[in-house]
Amino acid sequence: MLDSVLGKLARQHDPNVLVGFDTADDAGVYQLTPDVALVQTVDFFTPIVDDPYTFGQIAATNSLSDVYAMGGRPLSALTMVCFPENGDVNVLEQMLAGGLSKMVEANCTVIGGHSIRDEEIKLGYSVTGTVHPGRVLTNSGAKPGDRLIFTKAIGTGVISTAIKRSHAREAWVRAAVKAMTTLNKVAAAVVTSGGFEVHAMTDVTGFGLIGHVREVARGSGVSVRLFASEVPLLEGALECIRAGDIPGGLKANRNFAEGCVEYADDVPEDLRMLLYDPQTAGGLLISPAEKDAARLTTALQDAGIGGASIGYVVEKTAPLIQVAAS
Repeated sequence: MLDSVLGKLARQHDPNVLVGFDTADDAGVYQLTPDVALVQTVDFFTPIVDDPYTFGQIAATNSLSDVYAMGGRPLSALTMVCFPENGDVNVLEQMLAGGLSKMVEANCTVIGGHSIRDEEIKLGYSVTGTVHPGRVLTNSGAKPGDRLIFTKAIGTGVISTAIKRSHAREAWVRAAVKAMTTLNKVAAAVVTSGGFEVHAMTDVTGFGLIGHVREVARGSGVSVRLFASEVPLLEGALECIRAGDIPGGLKANRNFAEGCVEYADDVPEDLRMLLYDPQTAGGLLISPAEKDAARLTTALQDAGIGGASIGYVVEKTAPLIQVAAS
């Protein structure tokens, strides 16, 4: 819906806008000087876990991720919170404490915010960072021959749904929470400081893996080949699909993006569906030149970050995205 509305709006013409909303990128980038540009993003959502401190950590991790995805460094954040008028103040305190813990880990200073009364709890942050104008990483620079590397496992959407329905096993919850509270700080530092030739980068969040791959392909004027069996999956994710713990966002993602996808016959239905799972605080999808892909993967793994090679980029052709089992 938002995609169709934004397409009708008049564009503002400002030469200092290096990245706006027209390419559905992770954050906006505004140049201040020849050496400094601002990276700006905002994100908030309702609780997806029961523990308020953990929810705060997840909300902060998710909000910070967009700055890392642009190759930037977070500097400051504004808190946005919706909370019931008669809600338990201890819950609010734990939410904000959890978020603050991740902001401290990111060396990002919370300098204020805004709150409103709302019967449905929501929490998030508007984050500002900086990046060199010549080193911005967008989702629209992928080139034929690039490899695609992904840094986290998918499945947080279906596991969060299973949590709400009391279907999730404790081991699944632990793995999902660990993924959602792990900053992309280290992964982004490896990408930006290792001398790698990286043409595009994005974080995989609400649109699911296929949705974000679609944005990279469309924005870059290329097509993508994915290997479904190489995509890392959270423990329990496929079991959630089979049990019917499927969030509405997954269905919406699939309805929106599947028209440009072709599957090999040996890709099972449950795995096809999981590729559209909306992620919270998901991993970085990186498009490095083939010559640097293996070295980058090794560097990510040496840093304790997952680095799975899940596909490659080809000249634009139909279908836009082709998914093979391996």
